[in-house]
Amino acid sequence: MGEKRQWQCKPFLLPHFIAVLVLSLFPTLSVSQILDYGDALSKSLLYFEAQRSGRLPYNQRVGWRHHSGLTDGLEQGVDLVGGYYDAGDNVKFGLPMAFTITMLSWSVIQFRDQMAIAGELQHALEAIKWGTDYFIKAHTNPHVLWAQVGDGDTDHLCWQRPEDMTTSRRAYKLDEENPGSELFEFGDKYRGKYDKSIGGAKGYYTSVSGYMDELLWAALWLYKSTDNLNYLNYAIENAISFGGITWAITEFSWDVKYAGLQLIASMLPMEGKNKQQKHILQQYRSKAEHYICACLNKNNSTNVQRTPGGLLYTRQWNNLQYVSTAVFLLTVYSDHLHSTNQMLNCHRDSVGSHEILSFVKSQVAYILGSNPMGVSYLVGYGPAYPKRVHHRGASMESYKDSKVFVGCTQGYDNWYGRQDPNPNVLVGALVGGPDNKDDFSDRRGNFMQTEACTYNTAPLVGVFAKLSALDKAPVHKTLAPQRLLTAAYAFSVEDQMRIRHLHPKDTGTLPVLKSPTIRAYDQGIYAIVQSPKH
Repeated sequence: MGEKRQWQCKPFLLPHFIAVLVLSLFPTLSVSQILDYGDALSKSLLYFEAQRSGRLPYNQRVGWRHHSGLTDGLEQGVDLVGGYYDAGDNVKFGLPMAFTITMLSWSVIQFRDQMAIAGELQHALEAIKWGTDYFIKAHTNPHVLWAQVGDGDTDHLCWQRPEDMTTSRRAYKLDEENPGSELFEFGDKYRGKYDKSIGGAKGYYTSVSGYMDELLWAALWLYKSTDNLNYLNYAIENAISFGGITWAITEFSWDVKYAGLQLIASMLPMEGKNKQQKHILQQYRSKAEHYICACLNKNNSTNVQRTPGGLLYTRQWNNLQYVSTAVFLLTVYSDHLHSTNQMLNCHRDSVGSHEILSFVKSQVAYILGSNPMGVSYLVGYGPAYPKRVHHRGASMESYKDSKVFVGCTQGYDNWYGRQDPNPNVLVGALVGGPDNKDDFSDRRGNFMQTEACTYNTAPLVGVFAKLSALDKAPVHKTLAPQRLLTAAYAFSVEDQMRIRHLHPKDTGTLPVLKSPTIRAYDQGIYAIVQSPKH
C-alpha cells in the first residue's frame, strides 16, 4: 500500500532541497506524516459493509455486524430485505441511498483501473451490487418504487443495534397517486416531490432543490449509458426551464445535484452535435466551471467559504459531505482537462489540471489528519480519529459478543451517554467534521459533527483510488538529468519561482513550465519533467 520508490534523478534532487520544499509549502504536514491513500481506499470500502441491512453474506468482513431487517416489507407483501442504513440510525432512505450507489458507480466508471491496481475493484463492485440488488427488488412494477423502510421519528426515540430494533419497519412507496419525480420516466410523467408523497422523509431527507435537478441528472446518466439521443435531447430541451443552465451552484449533494449534472454535460464530446446542442452544452460547461472555480476561490464574487485551516466550508451540519463531493468533482474535471489538453478559465486566472489536483490533495490531507485538530475524520485511519461516532451499532456491544436483547430506551440508558470510546470502530466512515473555525468535539451526542453517512464516504472512494494510483506511478527512468525542469509541488509558475528563489544554483538556467506534460509522484514530492518527444 505505502510502497516507497527510489528517485532516479539524484544529481538534481538533493535531500536538503526536498526537505526544505516540503516544509515550506506544507507547514502543517510533518515530513514523517506520509498519507497512505491505498489504506484510506480499503478502509472507505469496508465502511459500506458496516452499513448493510439484511442477511449478511459469508464473506462479510465487518465482524461486529449481524443479520438485521429480515422482515422488511413483510407487512406490505413485498421483499425489501437488504440495502443500506443511511447513517447512524436504522432507517433505509431511498434518495440518499440512490445517490450513494450512483457516486460509487461513478467512481468505478472513472477510476476502474486505479481501483484494480489497488486490489479494491471487487470490493467496490460488491458495495454497488448490495445497493442495486435492493433497488431492483424495491421497483416492483414500472410505476411503483418502495422508497423508504422505517420511520425516522420512531427510530430516533430508540437507541438500538439494527439486530435488535423494535421500531416501525413500515415501508413507503411512490406510485401514480403518490409521485416522486426524483425517479425518471415515471417521475417525468407523474411529477411531484417525493417527500410530499412520503411524509416520513420530510425533516430527514427533504428534497429542498425539488425534482428538476434529478430529472436532468437521470437523463444525462441514461444518455451516457445508452447513447440514446432522446435522453440528451431531454437535457437540452429542459436545460433552461429545469435550471440546468440557469442555476450557478456552489455545492453538490444527495439533494442538490446541479453541479454534478452540469459537470457531466460539460464533458460530453461536441462531435456530432448540432448548433443548438453545442450552444446549450457550452452553457452547462459555464455553470460547471463556476462551481469548480468557486471551490478554488477563483471567482470574482461567489466562492466556497474556507476555514482558517483551509477546509472548504458549506454549512454547520455534516460539512464534510460537501467537501467529499467537491473533491470528487474536482478530480474528475482535472482528469478531463488533462486528457483534452484544456485549461479552466476562472475570473481571476486560468487553472491547469495539475493545480486542481494539488488542491484536491490539500483537502484530502486535511480529512486524513493534516488539520489544526490533528484528527483524521476518516474513522480508523491514522493514530487519531473520532472514537465516539454517533452510530447505534458501533456504540454498543457487538451482537456477536452479546446476544442479550437491548430494548428501545435501554440503549440510551446503558450506552448512549457513556464517555468511553465506542466498542466497535466504524472503519472508513467519514464523520460530519469540524466547524467553521476548525474545532471538533468527539462526543456521541454531537451528531452534527460525529455522525457519518454513506454519501459522505462514497465520493472519496474514487478520489482515494486516483491518488493511490498516482502514488504508485513509477518515476520515468529513461530521462536524462537535463530534462528535469523543477521539483516538489511545482504546479504553478508561482511555485516554480519560489523554488528558483530558494535554490538559484540548481534551477537558475531551467525554463519556467506552464503546462507540464509528465508528472512523477512520490509520497508528497513531485518531479515535473519534459516528455522525451520534446
